[in-house]
Amino acid sequence: MVDSTQILSPLLGGGLIGIAVTVMLLFNGRVTGISGIVASSLAKPTNDGLWRWMFIGGLITGGVLIQNVRPDLFTNASGRSLASVFIAGLLVGYGTVMGSGCTSGHGVCGVSRLSVRSVVATLTFMVFGILTVQAVLYLSGGTV
Repeated sequence: MVDSTQILSPLLGGGLIGIAVTVMLLFNGRVTGISGIVASSLAKPTNDGLWRWMFIGGLITGGVLIQNVRPDLFTNASGRSLASVFIAGLLVGYGTVMGSGCTSGHGVCGVSRLSVRSVVATLTFMVFGILTVQAVLYLSGGTV
């Protein structure tokens, strides 16, 4: 039997993401692409850059708040070291710059705006993500 939280949690999370990107687009006229926001705030300081830093601060603050309220959600299930996770994050960040955006920008915002580039990017992310998981499963003997 399916637990109701298995259905409601993703629905609520997806709904909140949809509301957040809609609010950003309606009130700021901006697409919510995390990698673009972070890259722009670090690469080229501009007069309108305050909203980027406020957005990044909100993401960090939200993470810190939920970690304090529900620390059980922040277990290291992978068993990987913090250093390896950090390096992996940097590599993902570099990849998003090479791909002109990340899953939040392309998958959530771009696809909903029917951007062909975003549809292609999202399909590419998904295909190579699936292939990578299959390769890791095969090479590790079935466990990730």
